[in-house]
Amino acid sequence: MRCALVQLTVGDDPVANLAETQAHIRAAVAGGAQFVLTPECTNVLTSSREHLRQTLRSEDDDPTLAALKAEAAAQGIWLLIGSLGLLTQDADGRFANRSFLIGPDGGIAARYDKIHMFDVNVSETEIYRESAAYRPGARAVLADAPFGKIGMAVCYDLRFPHLFRRLAQAGADILTVPAAFNHLTGQAHWETLLRARAIETGCFVLAPAQTGFHPERQGKGRRTHGHSIAVAPWGEVLADAGTEPGVTLVDLDLAEVAQARARVPSLSHDRAFEGP
Repeated sequence: MRCALVQLTVGDDPVANLAETQAHIRAAVAGGAQFVLTPECTNVLTSSREHLRQTLRSEDDDPTLAALKAEAAAQGIWLLIGSLGLLTQDADGRFANRSFLIGPDGGIAARYDKIHMFDVNVSETEIYRESAAYRPGARAVLADAPFGKIGMAVCYDLRFPHLFRRLAQAGADILTVPAAFNHLTGQAHWETLLRARAIETGCFVLAPAQTGFHPERQGKGRRTHGHSIAVAPWGEVLADAGTEPGVTLVDLDLAEVAQARARVPSLSHDRAFEGP
C-alpha cells in the first residue's frame, strides 16, 4: 500500500492553508498514494486565542473539513486529517484539537480528540500552555480501514507509551502521529520517540508534520521541526521528509506487522507487579 505524508507550513489563514493542503493531496494521489496523511493543525496554527475565537468553526460548519471530505471522495482515497482546531460547546470556551479519518466515500470513519496537552517550558522564551486554549480528549480511538486497523494519536501523545501499547494490544497495525512538533524538542526527541513506539508495538508509525517558521498576524509566530517520518514495525525509518513542505511517498507491506510481533511477542508478555 502506498501512503503519502503531507508536510506543511501553515499560517493563521485557513483559506490559504486549505489551498496548499489540497494541492499537496492531489500531488500525492498523482504519485499513487491510496492513504494520505496531513499534520496536526492542518487548518490553522496560531498562538492567539482571540484569532482562534474569530477563525475556528464547529465540526458541522468547518470549511476545511467539508472541503477535505469532498477531496477524499473526489480522489477515492483514505485521508487522515492530522488535526483541526474546532469550536466546541464547552462552558469554558476551550477548543478541540481533533483528528479525522476520512474514507473514500467522503464520510468520517473515525475522529479522535488529542488526549495529552502540550503544557511545557521548552526554554525561557518558549512556554506553551495548550490546555489554556484546547480541552483534552478522554478516549483512545482504533479505526478500521480495509488495509488494517489504525490507532490514532496526535503530537504530544507520542510521549505517553501506554496509549500506543493499548492501541496495539487492541489490534492496531498502523499508528498515526500527526504533529506540529517544537523545533528544539524535535531535534532531540522526535525520531527516537517515533522509532521507540514502532519497536514497542510492532506497528507501522506514520507521522506527518508541520515544518519551518509559521508567521502570524497577532503573535510572534513559532517554529516547528518538520521531518515527517514513516517507521517500520522493526524500527527502521522508511522515509524522512526533511524540512521542506511537500509530499513524501512510502510503500507499506502490512505483513511486516505480524513478522515483527512473531520475532519479539512482547505485546503478550505483560505481567502484573507490585509497587512502587
